[in-house]
Amino acid sequence: MLTCTQITKRYGSLEVLKGVDLQIEKGEIVSLVGSSGAGKSTLLHILGTLDEADGGQVWLNNSQISELKGNQLAAFRNRHIGFVFQFHHLLPEFTALENVCIPGWLGNRKKKEVEERAKELLQLLGMGNRMENKPSQLSGGEQQRVAVARALINNPAIIMADEPTGNLDSAHATELHQLFFDLRKQFNQTFLIVTHNEELAAQCDRTIHMKDGRII
Repeated sequence: MLTCTQITKRYGSLEVLKGVDLQIEKGEIVSLVGSSGAGKSTLLHILGTLDEADGGQVWLNNSQISELKGNQLAAFRNRHIGFVFQFHHLLPEFTALENVCIPGWLGNRKKKEVEERAKELLQLLGMGNRMENKPSQLSGGEQQRVAVARALINNPAIIMADEPTGNLDSAHATELHQLFFDLRKQFNQTFLIVTHNEELAAQCDRTIHMKDGRII
């Protein structure tokens, strides 16, 4: 479903990725682990089209996304890839419901259709009574649930999560771990998760270890 071959990336004289090959199947939950500087987040950002590789190819659902540029790439990313980051990146001036809706509205879907789907997702994620709250009125765990709902709004092929529990206490981190597996069970959702959380990594279908820009 997601395949990359011989991905390389260099920042100046620093070679960050040194020919990475990776394949992820539909419905898999895969963790990407390694020490700081191993290249995990750089690889995730390239696979998620947030950064561009110097060399190699990336395929998602038979589309060679490494060949897409500009508006075409942005539209593909919006439609097929969901993101969950460590610090949520919710827009403070918007409610939880509006934050979830934004990727759907950017994708030019019907406003009412997007809102109904956002309400369904927030209800599913236990946020039904917090839809009109702004991020500053939510706990860290609640903000991350809103971020997960936002990642799901366009029914993406894959959700890419970069240290999703890194800013949560242990109780909320455990809840988020379980949420990922519940979403896989309900939607057959695919996840690629960069994490330092050993508990989360151990629960995943596969754990991929990176060191010095390579998969080991």
